[in-house]
Amino acid sequence: MKMSKAEVLKQANNTCKNTLMETLQIEVTDLGDDYLIAKMPVNSRVHQPDGVLHGGATVALAESVGSIASQIFTNLEAYFVRGIEISANHIKSVRSGHVHAKATFLHKGRTTQLLDIKVTDDDGHLISICKLSTITLPKNK
Repeated sequence: MKMSKAEVLKQANNTCKNTLMETLQIEVTDLGDDYLIAKMPVNSRVHQPDGVLHGGATVALAESVGSIASQIFTNLEAYFVRGIEISANHIKSVRSGHVHAKATFLHKGRTTQLLDIKVTDDDGHLISICKLSTITLPKNK
């Protein structure tokens, strides 16, 4: 039985409870056949000392949205997903509002996945470009 979009989003957000994603207040907001979108508030929790978004928080958002995207398309009863490499180029700083990360699949293989993740501000300005590689491995029974 295929879950509705609302059910998938609810389940994705429930998996964030008691994790770094909850600490950073990351919320999954939308999905499609080959993408997933999440947002994170920009406030003192994720600021550098000079009051702008910390690059590490941006990367945590990117890895979170990319990993969740890979999990959505994986049989999690038999497999688990792990990030194996992430890179980020920070283009613009932001002080407040939200940042939105859209993870889009460049490659959706059985074992490895490659995602392009664009992070934008509330006005759609590009903040960071990230690339994430994930791996899907069988669970040991």
